[in-house]
Amino acid sequence: MRSMKLSIIIPAFNEQATIYKILLKVSSAQLIENIEKELVVVNDCSKDDTEAELFRFQKENPGIIINYQKHEINKGKGAALHTGIKTATGDFIIVQDADLEYDPREFNILLQPILDGFADVVYGSRFVGGRPHRVLFFFHTIGNRVLTFLSNLLTNINISDMETCYKLFKSDIIKSINLKENRFGFEPEVTAKISRVPNIRIYEVGISYYGRTYAEGKKISWKDGFRAIYCIIKYNVFSK
Repeated sequence: MRSMKLSIIIPAFNEQATIYKILLKVSSAQLIENIEKELVVVNDCSKDDTEAELFRFQKENPGIIINYQKHEINKGKGAALHTGIKTATGDFIIVQDADLEYDPREFNILLQPILDGFADVVYGSRFVGGRPHRVLFFFHTIGNRVLTFLSNLLTNINISDMETCYKLFKSDIIKSINLKENRFGFEPEVTAKISRVPNIRIYEVGISYYGRTYAEGKKISWKDGFRAIYCIIKYNVFSK
């Protein structure tokens, strides 16, 4: 019987400080049910030593195969995810940011509802459960909750963290969706389009969150928040 495989898509733009560490964490994470891992790294035209750090990891860990994709021009996180989804070969696909905000040891928490036959898509929520959560920016939290509320209002689903990085999909489902957003609009777009898949079963589980500050490399800004509002309206009202 063929082993199942989880494709872990890691979009990377100027992540030289953390790319080696996250690859080490992802590669060392032990998955349940003997599920294999596929590491899909998409370098979105980084201007720093992200690629050099990736190559250093490969040299020092020759037994770990990485599906490496590179954009010759910077296109945005959403575009990097499109590339990763297109080239992934696993039965399941999850997004893993190249920073250290999310813990790959929790992949199993998201996999379990799918393996148990209950879910097709699982969101990892930073706002439910009793797992560690770094205390950071008040207005980021308010903004996230407003975006999630607007998304829920228009999709008629009830999730607590639409903007979470950890979204786990059955591969055939996410590959069948035509995604267009090239930047941080990926989150509201994919949520809107996933919610309209006939008979889709979306679950949510609590995860940890080790957020970073702007000084530590956080990239999302208030402009991305306004873009998210635009995308919520666009993909739920005007672009069905």
